Amino acid sequence: MLIAGFPAGAWGTNCYLVAPAAGEECVIIDPGHEAAPGVEEALKKHRLKPVAVVLTHGHLDHVASVVPVCGAHDVPAWIHPEDRYMMSDPEKALGRSIGMQLMGELTIGEPDDVKELTDGAKLELAGLELTVAHAPGHTKGSVTFGLPEAADIPPIFFSGDLLFAGSIGRTDLPGGDMAEMLDSLARVCLPLDDSTVVLSGHGPQTTIGQERATNPYLRQVAAGLGSADAPRRGM
Repeated sequence: MLIAGFPAGAWGTNCYLVAPAAGEECVIIDPGHEAAPGVEEALKKHRLKPVAVVLTHGHLDHVASVVPVCGAHDVPAWIHPEDRYMMSDPEKALGRSIGMQLMGELTIGEPDDVKELTDGAKLELAGLELTVAHAPGHTKGSVTFGLPEAADIPPIFFSGDLLFAGSIGRTDLPGGDMAEMLDSLARVCLPLDDSTVVLSGHGPQTTIGQERATNPYLRQVAAGLGSADAPRRGM
């Protein structure tokens, strides 16, 4: 398994390229603001051929480079239908308080080929099997992607802006909902094995075991309590 990740743009959004090995086909996860150069660098370094872009949600810091990346490689983009509008109307999704000026010049709109994600779907792409879980709370159409354990590799969980190391995604933007966030944490994250590696939309990697033990939100969800009073991150 090859996973090449890097933070990009004004918000340091993590973009990931996932492949069975170097020199093979790959999937690109969340090519956000100013991610296109990093994507091209990683493709060249690891001799990868992209077959699809998959998106954890529609916020601009996760999708701003979708059009150029998909166009350059003639690949589709996958997104949940409830977040699809955000690619063409980011201000409606974020509100003006975010500060669109940080983003600079952008290519707003959809790529030529858009496919819609559904809860529980298994995407067979680039020799990988990505399991989709609908996880609203940060946005209505937020999803996560899971890769099963294989050989000496633990399960991998691409959490988007659902779960971070020590925190969770913010819920105060249009479409955000704390009750839905807590439900998603309970339904999607808690059943995962402690060994599962969490690769999130922002910040460092962690594990489900680490978050189960230390993340105030996940701990309170596990205990069946209300929301924790701790900082939240993400656009």
